[in-house]
This record gives sequence, structure tokens and C-alpha cells, in this order.
Amino acid sequence: MTKPSLPDLLHAAVTAVGGTERPGQVAMAEAVAAAIDDNSHRLIQAGTGTGKSLGYLVPALAHGERVVVATATLALQRQLVERDLPRTVEALHPQLRRRPQFAMLKGRSNYLCLHRLHEGAPQDEEEGLFDQFEAAAPTSKLGQDLLRLRDWADETETGDRDDLTPGVSDKAWGQISVSSRECLGATKCAYGAECFAEAARERAKLADVVVTNHALLAIDAIEGAPVLPQHEVLIVDEAHELVSRVTGVATGELTPGQVNRAVKRAAKLVDEKTADSLQTASESFERVMELALPGRLEEVPEDLGYALMSLRDAARNVISAIGATRDKSVHDEDAVRKQALAAVEGVHGVAERIVNGSEYDVVWYERHDRFGATLRVAPLSVSGLLREKLFADRSVVLTSATLKLGGDFNGVAASLGLSPEGVEGDDVPVWKGLDVGSPFDYPRQGILYVAKHLATPGREGTRGDMMDELAELIEAAGGRTLGLFSSMRGAKAAAEELRGRLDHPILLQGEETLGELIKAFAADPKTCLFGTLSLWQGVDVPGPSCQLVIMDRIPFPRPDDPLMSARQKSVEEHGGNGFMAVAATHAALLMAQGAGRLVRAMGDRGVVAVLDPRLATARYGSFLRATLPDFWYTTDRNQARRSLAAIDAAAQAEGK
Repeated sequence: MTKPSLPDLLHAAVTAVGGTERPGQVAMAEAVAAAIDDNSHRLIQAGTGTGKSLGYLVPALAHGERVVVATATLALQRQLVERDLPRTVEALHPQLRRRPQFAMLKGRSNYLCLHRLHEGAPQDEEEGLFDQFEAAAPTSKLGQDLLRLRDWADETETGDRDDLTPGVSDKAWGQISVSSRECLGATKCAYGAECFAEAARERAKLADVVVTNHALLAIDAIEGAPVLPQHEVLIVDEAHELVSRVTGVATGELTPGQVNRAVKRAAKLVDEKTADSLQTASESFERVMELALPGRLEEVPEDLGYALMSLRDAARNVISAIGATRDKSVHDEDAVRKQALAAVEGVHGVAERIVNGSEYDVVWYERHDRFGATLRVAPLSVSGLLREKLFADRSVVLTSATLKLGGDFNGVAASLGLSPEGVEGDDVPVWKGLDVGSPFDYPRQGILYVAKHLATPGREGTRGDMMDELAELIEAAGGRTLGLFSSMRGAKAAAEELRGRLDHPILLQGEETLGELIKAFAADPKTCLFGTLSLWQGVDVPGPSCQLVIMDRIPFPRPDDPLMSARQKSVEEHGGNGFMAVAATHAALLMAQGAGRLVRAMGDRGVVAVLDPRLATARYGSFLRATLPDFWYTTDRNQARRSLAAIDAAAQAEGK
């Protein structure tokens, strides 16, 4: 039997989902197939509307070997598993003569734990009863959530938190889930045969395509114990997010509250002397943390160093003692022991990492008004880790609407541990970049307006001229505005000011769940939605409800961000341009994602307005503009208003 051709397979899949074939999608599918065939790597920029999911799924399914697809957002994971994969598998079946299997796999804490549900979470004695369902008042929000979870446990087939609608609070979910460290293991657990997390792993072992998230991919790479099944091909979608997700997984933290909980959990399992030494170390750590001021610790101060060494040594003794003793008087001893070990090992691991010190780690204090001080440690770079763990022994395809920064792929490639494109050598992963473009006609569909006449934004204080500009633009657009702010404080200030000046409803992130806010924004064209980071990337509202996207300023990282400033300094010490490699790259990624909110469909029209003159006047402005979609560019405020008014009038004439 002749092997079906890729164009025929792609045509069948696109027809099945009711889509339209795009030249960019065909080019992408061919590039993915080539990477799989010659076991090489690709960075593929595929603009909004390309249909990139099918662009990689079709060659992956045709390949026949196991493929892992890792995405950043829950929305895309659900789209792949609930819509794209079922339709594509059915469409390709007649030509492939097989039905590839697919499965979703997440970290263990995303699944309901039947042991926790039935036996209760091991509690610290003063926290109350072992049965959390009895401990929480049925009338409280927590009590209602827990009762609903108990009912849901009898109905759910997956136990996956994301299948529970509406969702529950993190506190409620924490009562019926466990981390991988706290899990008893299927062979020791009375509920091992029915375990939802184990069932998900078994499904993944049998699947041709495993859909997971960046965090689990990072855990698989960092922790050495394989979580994902063996696979020959890895496809990373939303790849612009990968470095920050891997950094998050590789970041450790210590708080006095966390150490206290570890002490309480261990106390009932070890002798008094061992428990007391951990308690004493905990108290000295807490005293140091009470005086902690936010900021980077270039060197660990002497008092903190002593406190951490005491914590490390006391925690090590507790870990040994817990492993050597048994106490049948402890209710549900195995679970109590496992939870205590997980808590103490977490403290030991972070304390030891900071005490040992590494030139490749950054250590800093953070302070929160409500929760007090936190000590954090994160890798200066994850590029070496990614180069070693990601690109060995498999073909890797990384794709996103935003991978070319300032006109090429090398900036993103460097953050992933790759050499510049075309460089070859021993242990250097070979890769190629491909920009398949977008089906949208950006110069005709959108305008990039930079408010060059405004004052340069400072670090503090309100920007009166910016508020006036914002109000005039929203009036001209007739509402229809997504306001992207570099800080929550800026978003709140603008919402408060403009609610008093404009008749248009203004929704503010945090006042309702993100999903509800986006739904309300999409439903009423006169409405505006203001917010910060998650809105820069998480909003997909095609049509007349979003015809003006406003960015209040270039979203550089805060100058006092310990990790970003450390990375910038490191680049400079190695002879590079730290500002361009770190701050400008960070801003470029966010701005490209933010500008991508404007044109989501072929008929969309609108304006991206950047209220920061530096985009037009600063030397780095051209680098940032080269990363944005190729909109028609202007600094003429009257032109921007006239265009918005015309777009608004056209939408109203169509009754929208």
C-alpha cells in the first residue's frame, strides 16, 4: 500500500474541522514532517489564523511513533484533546488505516486523590479534625466546595480538576489532592487500583499522542525520574512561554510558615530531641526573616547562612529519623509519614541549595504585606538545562505566533540553549527557523499608533496626559477597547479615573473571574476591559468588541526585579548587551502577544495604540516594532482618532 501524501492528509483534516487550507499551514506541516524524518529541530513562527495545531498534528499522527505535545495554556490543551485530535483522527483514519490514540497527562496534584478524599488530609493537631468534610462548616464556601467534590468524585471518569465546572478554590482542592512527593504510590495505597493519576499515566503509555503542559515537561527534564512516556518527537506549542515556565519549576522558596508546617508534621513521628532541633532552627530562621528587606542577595548574609545551615542539618536528621521509626498509634501512618517527609525534604532541599551556593543561582527576598517575607532561589539561566535535556535523543519542534524578535529567531534560540542558526559542531543541536507568516493582511487590517507627543512614563505618579489620550481614543472607538497595562496599579488607576469620565462600562481584571470578564467584554461592543499580564496573552475576542488595543507603556521588567536584573548583569559581564538581551527581549515578547489580540479573524479591523513615546523615539524602538505584526504605522493622533471613528461607524452600520 502506498503511503498517503502529507497534502492529502492535511486536506482531509482541514475539511473535517470546517477550516480553510492556508499556504502557511502547508509550509508548517512540511517543515514538521522534515524535522521528524531527519531527527532535527525547528523553530516555527506561525501567526494567528494559520491553523498551527493541524500544521503539527497531521505530520505527527502520520509519523506513527509516539509524539508529546506540550502547551502552556489550559485552553489549548482542551482544544487539542476535545476538538482537534478527535476530528483529525477520524478524518485521517481512511488513509492511515489506523486510529491513533491520544491522551492528556498532567502533574499528580491536578487529579483528585481517592485516599485523601476517603481518609482525610493528615492535619496538624490544632488545625482540627481528620475528616475535612466534617471540619468545614457546610454553610461556608470551603464546606460547600468539599461537599461538591465528594459528589463529583462518584461521577468523574478522569478526576481531572479542569473537568470540574464550576471550579473550586485552591484551598478546597488542596484537601483532596496530593503532590508527587506526598503520594503513597499505587502499590502501597488502598486506592491504587482506582487512582485517577495512575490511570492517566497508563493511558499516556498506550497513546500515540500525549498532550501535556510546559510545567510537567520541565519536571520531567529537571527531576530525572521520567514522568512522560518515552517519545521520539516533542512538539512545544506556545513556545515563547517555555523559558518562564521552566524557570518557575526550577525556582525554590522558603517561608517561616512553610517551615513551621514541616516541624508540626514531623514532630509526631520522631523523638523529642530531633523534633526540638528542627523547631529551634525554625525559630532562628523566622527571626532572620522578620528583618528581611526585599531585593537580591548577592552574597548570603551571615545570620541567614547560619539559620539555613541549622535548618538543613536539622531537616536531614529528621528525614533519617522518619525513615527509621514506625508508630502504629499514628492514624493513617503511611500517609502522615509521606506528607511529613515531603514537607521536610522540601525545606532541606532549598536550604541546602542556598547554603551550597552556585554562581548559576540567584537568591532574593520578597516581602508581601499579608504573608510576610519569602526567600527565593532561581536559576540565572535555564538554557543549559534545556539544551542538555530537551534536544537530546529526539526531534523537537517549537512553535508560537511570537518567536522572531527584532526580525530573527536567534534571541529566542539563545534562551533555549541553542547556538545561532547555521552554527554546527559537536554537541550543538542543529536547528532551522521558519516564519510561515499569517493569513491576515496586517497593513490593511490594523494601525500601529504611537503617541509620540506624550511625556515619557516615569516610575511613579499618575500620567495626566496619558489619561486624556486614553479617554479620547476610547471615545473615538465607541468603547470596544482592551486596555493592557504594565502593572495592576496602573490598570486600577485608569479604570477609576475613566469610570468617572466616560459613559462606557469599564471592566477591571480581578473584579470577576477572567473567563466571566472576557465573556462580558465580548458580549457588549461598548464595553472596555482593563487588566495586566494574563490579558496580554489570554484574550481571543474576534469581531467588533475589540477594535482598539491600548498598551500604557513598554512592558520592560521592573528595574528591581532580582532575577531579570541578575540575568541582565550576567550578559553584560560576558560582553553582551544586557538590556537588549533581557529587558528588550522580555518587552518585545509581551508587546507582540499584546498586539496579537487585535486581529483574530479575516474581517477584523482596528488600532493598537502604544501610549509610550519611546517606541517611536528610542534607539531600541525599531527592534520592538520589528517584532510586532506589520500594521500600518503612524504617530499622528488625529489620524488614529479618525480611523477609530470610521471603524466604529462601520460596525454600528452593520448593527454591531
